[in-house]
Amino acid sequence: MTIPISPADRVFVLTGAGISAESGLPTFRDSDGLWAGYRIEDVCTPEAWQRDPAAVWAFYSARRAAGKKAQPNPAHLALVELERALNLRDGGRFLLCTQNVDDLHERAGSVNLIHMHGELAKSRCERECGAEPVEDHAVYASLDEVGRCACGGRLRPHIVFFGEMPLEMDRIQREIARCTLMVVVGTSGSVYPAANFVHWARFEGARRVYIGPERPLNADAFTHVVEGKAGQVLPGFFHVEG
Repeated sequence: MTIPISPADRVFVLTGAGISAESGLPTFRDSDGLWAGYRIEDVCTPEAWQRDPAAVWAFYSARRAAGKKAQPNPAHLALVELERALNLRDGGRFLLCTQNVDDLHERAGSVNLIHMHGELAKSRCERECGAEPVEDHAVYASLDEVGRCACGGRLRPHIVFFGEMPLEMDRIQREIARCTLMVVVGTSGSVYPAANFVHWARFEGARRVYIGPERPLNADAFTHVVEGKAGQVLPGFFHVEG
């Protein structure tokens, strides 16, 4: 199966944990996954940060260490190829939005990219003082090693904790409203608001394609559901016309 993309198409891609899992990074839904041995309330909420920032940093430092060992897989590279093919013809026809906080898309070569849940390799001020997030690849052994913002606030992981608003939602909504093809890769359809994106695209009349190892919970909202590993399906899956 191939998906034709015409010169008039605008493509919005959403990726989830499944694409990173093919690079060896676990998903939190699996029995041996990301949250095994940890309560979300202890490591990924604003309350956890206020109560025990050392525990939060220990958790995300471990995630950074694991992320450094992972490499982009053929699915990441196929999305880069699609972005380049579209933008060579007409810039602005492609946007990749990921729920993942790893940097595998960037390392593969993706450019027009939104991390709606934050970025593991960045930190930001806990006081939300307006300072921009900073690049930070450190794996901290203790809280004493963590730096502070110019305002005096401690740096926290640039991660959207549970209960916080995802990033760049206004831009995401604008891009979905004008896309003609939505491609969703490796998501369960259970995490909101991302699980609603396909419904927004459906309302706008866009084609909607899902690729992943299992049917998502929102499968009925797609025009095509392709079950399989993204690294096997995505290479050669798109035919860019014109």
